[in-house]
Amino acid sequence: MSEHGLLDYVVRDDSFVWGRRGNGMVGFGEAARFASSGPGRFAEARAWWDAVVRAAESRNDAGLPGSGPVAFASFSFSFTSARPSRMIVPEIVVGRRDDASWLTYTTSDPDAELSVAAAEARLAALLDDVSVEHELGGGGGRLVEGQVSEDGYRAHVAAGVEAIKAGRLTKLVLARDAVAELSAPIAVAQVLRELALRYADCWTYSVDGLIGSTPEMLVQVEGDIARARVLAGTLDRATAPADDPGYARRMLSGDEKQRHEHSLAIDSLTEQLGPLVTGMDSPDEPFVLELPNVWHLASDVEARLTVGTDGTRPSALDLAEVLHPTAAVCGTPTEAAGALIRQLEGMDRGPYAGPVGWVDAAGNGEFGIALRGGVVETPTRVRLYAGCGIVAASDPEAELAESWAKMRPMREALNL
Repeated sequence: MSEHGLLDYVVRDDSFVWGRRGNGMVGFGEAARFASSGPGRFAEARAWWDAVVRAAESRNDAGLPGSGPVAFASFSFSFTSARPSRMIVPEIVVGRRDDASWLTYTTSDPDAELSVAAAEARLAALLDDVSVEHELGGGGGRLVEGQVSEDGYRAHVAAGVEAIKAGRLTKLVLARDAVAELSAPIAVAQVLRELALRYADCWTYSVDGLIGSTPEMLVQVEGDIARARVLAGTLDRATAPADDPGYARRMLSGDEKQRHEHSLAIDSLTEQLGPLVTGMDSPDEPFVLELPNVWHLASDVEARLTVGTDGTRPSALDLAEVLHPTAAVCGTPTEAAGALIRQLEGMDRGPYAGPVGWVDAAGNGEFGIALRGGVVETPTRVRLYAGCGIVAASDPEAELAESWAKMRPMREALNL
């Protein structure tokens, strides 16, 4: 692979992508698919994946997380969502991890030749089947009001603040949408490459029409180690002074509202993970994550997974179900926040703020939170989403401005 790593393979608009800084996976084609809705969507997906793994005859010479049978997945934020959650096993997966790379070939055809040569030939055919004209097209258009207007969002935030002050909950995350109406069909691969290069510290994803680049890792599992990157507390870089290097640290770490919001997110994670892990390591102080559009207060958490009486450990899929939704995308307490979201937002979040990522046959995997992205509804229509954490000190106008800042990565990548 070249210095760009996996980006060399992001050329098809229908590929599956999960990557950061040249590492990750790109999938092509489709060997198997599963969809589920409702409160049992995680359990049903886990049962399906377990059955696929048990039935598979596989050979894995790489032995790295993500090698061998792997499924890309995207789960809806809410059990009430009309958009099904889905898991897809690609036919071909190209993977890279630091200096190691691999190629996985999966098929349900009993007569298919399973060899390195056959896998490379199939990959070459998939890469050759790319429309250069379409790849270079797209971009430009206009952004129009979605299901939640600006005035509606301000009203939602004000109502949320009142509910918090009344003691109904401590924090609430409210989202809004906007629709990109493009002047030409979207070049998804081009958008993903733009996001990956501009937002190198984020995880760029593409799963069945859900695309974006998230700065937040819900959970990463490698063997018996689980990790997460928690974000809460945001500062728009567009309004920052140019000659004040300590501005972000002062405005985030020194702001009581921002630190309170961040501490709620950390507490939510540690409370949910507690029974499943030992030796959790959470920093005393968050760091400032610098992205091209915003700064965030961030904390990296690591823990060792507990082994059950049957000798098994929780998988990435298990932990994604346990941790979702976090306080960073829902609120505190979770049940009260979720109910108020459904009451106030008046829209279906679909996969926005839900887990997105992958899981392999050994239970390793990475699930980010589907942020800083959108859903491709038609070749010329993309719905963007953004949400903000609301606490008692929140101001509706400031939260609206923050939501626009969080849509900036996709707006720039779409040339809007």
